[in-house]
Amino acid sequence: MRLDKFLCETLGATRSEATRIVKSGNITVNGVKTKVTSVKVTDDSTVELDGRELKFHGPRYIMLFKPDGYVCSHEDSTHPSALTLLDEVNVDKLHFAGRLDVDTTGLVLITDDGQWSHKITSPKRKCSKTYRVWLDEPIGADYAEQLAEGIQLKSETGLTMPATMEIVNEDENELLLTIQEGKYHQVKRMFAALGNKVEGLHRSQIGGLGLDYSLEPGEYRYLTAEEAEAVISK
Repeated sequence: MRLDKFLCETLGATRSEATRIVKSGNITVNGVKTKVTSVKVTDDSTVELDGRELKFHGPRYIMLFKPDGYVCSHEDSTHPSALTLLDEVNVDKLHFAGRLDVDTTGLVLITDDGQWSHKITSPKRKCSKTYRVWLDEPIGADYAEQLAEGIQLKSETGLTMPATMEIVNEDENELLLTIQEGKYHQVKRMFAALGNKVEGLHRSQIGGLGLDYSLEPGEYRYLTAEEAEAVISK
């Protein structure tokens, strides 16, 4: 493959942009600087741009520790996209496998594999999501029972799928909630229907994958093949 075509594939650049990059003199092939766009690149070649190795990407599976104040969309007029936290090529080809509200923190999965993300977000797949929830008012004695039976949300025709609740700290109105859906503002709406208000919300787990707390808010890493499978196998 020609070097300029390789850059188009790995960087998402146009042919003219790839030519400009090569002519800038910042490209090395197997450690040798080149300004020749027709240089051949093979599977064994090492191509670097400003010291950063460029590679063909297969499907990408990324875990992000989303901080407060970022939106899970490509564009927003008020808040920055969580995608701006990624130092990756072809970011425009990535999408969120389930979103979090701007003020909700925790585990966000990002990918360019549409089939994988569908298995996470489709209600039919019943992929569980676990949240740490802080409520404004005390936890009701009947909350666990009502959540297990399903909650009637405003403007919805049916009940939510059964959810499980575990009290973490009753004095702090703190609990863990596991749901099997991803409706718009679902956790907040569920507790609003119970006459309470969510003051803080943090997603800690999706399917069989928990958030890696060695990450700081705003940091990310790639999933292993085993982790990517664990998300959709539970």
